[in-house]
This record gives sequence, structure tokens and C-alpha cells, in this order.
Amino acid sequence: MFKRNEGTMDRIIRVIIGVVMLVAYFMLPDAGYRMWLLIGIIPLATGLVGYCAIYSILGIKTGSSD
Repeated sequence: MFKRNEGTMDRIIRVIIGVVMLVAYFMLPDAGYRMWLLIGIIPLATGLVGYCAIYSILGIKTGSSD
């Protein structure tokens, strides 16, 4: 499995953003921009898993060095 590279606060923020975007997707009326809210799946998933592939590529690590 992948080694975590996100800190606790980073993960919390990602989960909140993801949930808000997905709730907005289901609550807002059907409009052209509504499909873009499904991108909320990405921050939600990376926040839950604790691993971000872009962070890995760029060598960023917001978590502790364990």
C-alpha cells in the first residue's frame, strides 16, 4: 500500500471539501456546472486514504515523518 503523505489537518480539510462538494451536487438543481461538483470525490478519497499522488510526485509531505 502507499505510504501516507498527508497530515491530519490536511486530511480533515480534504474530507470537508469533498463532502461539501458532493452534498452540493445532490442539493443543487441540474445545471451545466453541477457535474464539476463530482470532482469532490477526489479530495474525499485522498483525505480518507491519507495519500495524494500529486504530493508524491512533487515530493510534498504534510504529515509527520513516520
